[in-house]
Amino acid sequence: MKPETVGIIGAGQMGAGIAQVFATSGYRVRLNDISEEALQAAHSKIETGTARLVQKGKMEDEFRRTALSRLSIMADLSELGQCDLIIEAATENEDTKRRIFKALEPSLADHSILASNTSSISITRMASQTDRPDRFMGLHFMNPVPVMQLVELIRGIATSSETFETMKAVVDSLGKTSANAEDYPAFIVNRVLIPMINEACYALYEGVGNVVSIDAALKLGANHPMGPLELGDFIGLDTCLSIMNVMYSGLADSKYRPCPLLVKYVEAGWHGRKAGRGFYDYRGEAPVPTR
Repeated sequence: MKPETVGIIGAGQMGAGIAQVFATSGYRVRLNDISEEALQAAHSKIETGTARLVQKGKMEDEFRRTALSRLSIMADLSELGQCDLIIEAATENEDTKRRIFKALEPSLADHSILASNTSSISITRMASQTDRPDRFMGLHFMNPVPVMQLVELIRGIATSSETFETMKAVVDSLGKTSANAEDYPAFIVNRVLIPMINEACYALYEGVGNVVSIDAALKLGANHPMGPLELGDFIGLDTCLSIMNVMYSGLADSKYRPCPLLVKYVEAGWHGRKAGRGFYDYRGEAPVPTR
């Protein structure tokens, strides 16, 4: 069955972006969060983002209004239970994700498919804690969701072929490209990307270069659009650390040991752009290196 209604749990940057993409692709969307403030901020962000597309001539205003009419925000998790597809986009913490799925379970329709936007955590393990491991899989969008083309599709060991094919068709309907990833720590994108950021942290920690020189070296020397430390700030240093810890514990390989400096920044609450400080200080008119 092709999903028509989509529930999204988590109204942060990823959840809001996923909601926007689904609403503008013809799906009825219900966006949930425990924070009313986060829900209102997400709705405002979606309105602003789509208005900007109209101004640039990339979207018709009538199409925008129709898309926004498909979007509902709600604080009651149980109201998502009858959706055809429910995507969890909460913080990258396995216990939090498990509690969400457990709380959702009593209200679920028999046909509902569950998906997680996790960037690193085992799909098989999370699926096993639900009443439908065959209708559970990873659907990992890239940030920012409305712009980035890729979606990683991750099957758990119990995910059915029907569920996989349905989710692949959903990704196609969003105008995005899917990449199939096996259910190993951090999948494909973050398995390669986050260790690079962690190694940049080590280069900074060991005095190989400063923040500016390390970022400039990768932008100008490897033609990366962002330097690795700048990118870490954009992703969120707490998220980067969480992914490194998942790989370190899941693969038992010392090459995935989180850099002590990355740990220190997270302990300080300097999580990057969202916190106002990370490897750069964003509280002024222009970002200033903090090291």
